[in-house]
Amino acid sequence: MNERYLSVDQVAEVLGTTVRFPRRLIEERRITYVKVGRHVRIPESAVREFINANTVQPRRRGRALRGVAA
Repeated sequence: MNERYLSVDQVAEVLGTTVRFPRRLIEERRITYVKVGRHVRIPESAVREFINANTVQPRRRGRALRGVAA
């Protein structure tokens, strides 16, 4: 088991947000987490999955998008 588990503070730092955002993700069950006693830890893989699932790819500009008639 080589999985690294991050604290809420560490996840906030990785995501570049306040601590409130990962806490909300946990509360809304939008990210996988583990309870260790009263502590909450988030697997690094869950953070990567969250980022991948919410990454928006840029559109490729085609002729129709530039207003050029075909």
